[in-house]
Amino acid sequence: MNFTGKNILITGGLGFIGSNLAIRLVAQGAKVTIVDSLIPEYGGNLFNIESIKDDVTVNISDVRDVHSMKHIIKGQDYLFNLAGQTSHVDSMENPFTDLEINATAQLSILEMCRHHNPDIKIVFASTRQLYDRPQYLPVDEKHPVNPVDVNGINKAAGEQYHLLYNNVYGIKTTVLRLTNTYGPRMRVKDARQTFLGIWIKQIIAGKQFEVWGGEQRRDFTYVDDAVDALMICAGADKANGKIYNLSGCEVVSLKETADMLIEVNGGGNYEVCEFPAERKKIDIGDFFSKDSLIREELGWLPEVELSEGLRRTVEFYRTNLERYL
Repeated sequence: MNFTGKNILITGGLGFIGSNLAIRLVAQGAKVTIVDSLIPEYGGNLFNIESIKDDVTVNISDVRDVHSMKHIIKGQDYLFNLAGQTSHVDSMENPFTDLEINATAQLSILEMCRHHNPDIKIVFASTRQLYDRPQYLPVDEKHPVNPVDVNGINKAAGEQYHLLYNNVYGIKTTVLRLTNTYGPRMRVKDARQTFLGIWIKQIIAGKQFEVWGGEQRRDFTYVDDAVDALMICAGADKANGKIYNLSGCEVVSLKETADMLIEVNGGGNYEVCEFPAERKKIDIGDFFSKDSLIREELGWLPEVELSEGLRRTVEFYRTNLERYL
C-alpha cells in the first residue's frame, strides 16, 4: 500500500510505535497529523519525531477532548488509533483513568468518525494482555478473552467498539493485537511499556538489571515489523472487521533474552529475582502468539530477528539515552 498524498491521523503519534509509523509514512509522502497529550506517564516524546518535525502537523491534545478530536478527524483518510494507557499496574491503581482513555475515548472517536468522516479507515492497536493466562499455546485469535487487569478489560471493550462500528455502521476498522513490541524510541525510564526498556537503560549505564522469574517464554515484535503490519492492515479491505495477532521470529525465555541482550551489548550482568507481589498477581506465565492468520490473509511476515532487533535498539540508546530519561 502506497500512502503518498494521503491524509493520515496518528493518535499517540509522539509515542514509541506511533512515531516510528509517522517516520515511515512521511518517507512515503503522506500528509501526517499527530495527536498526543504528552502526559508524562504515557510515553510521548517530541524527540521521537526530531527527524521529521518539519514534515508533520503536531496537535498537543488528548483523545478525551471531544471538541479537539472532532475537528482533527475531519478530512482524514486513515486513522492509526494508537493512543492509550499501557501500564497494567497503573490501570489497577487508577482504573477510571484507564477506562476514560482505553474505552470511553475510543467510543467517542468512533462516534465522531460516524458523524463527521464515515469513509475513514481505522487500525486500532490492541494488546495480547487481554487473553489472560493462556489455556493453550501458541495463542490464536480464537483463544478466550479473559483479562487479568483493568487495562485488558478496557482494551477488550475498545476492540469490540471498533468491530461493532465496522459491522453496524460500515466504519472500516481492523484490530491488531500487539505483543512485546520493542525497538528505538520505546520508553526506557520505567516499565510502563515493557520490561526491556528498563533492561536496556540499566545495561547501557553499566548497571545490573533484574530478571523476574526468568523461565517464562515470550515472543517479541521489532517495531519496524509492527509498523509493516499496521500499514498492511490499513491498506487491505480484506482486513476490515478482523482481529489479527502479531508475533515475532522466535520464542525465547526471559533468561535467554537477557543473555542475548548482554551479548549484543558486549557485556553486562543480571540477577534473577522473584516477582514483586503486585506484579505476580497479573503475570501470565508463558505466552506466545500464533499469527498465521495475518501471514496467510495479508502476507505479513516479521523480518527482524530478536538478536538483530536488540542490537539496533542498544545502538540507538547508546547515542540517545539522555533524551529518554
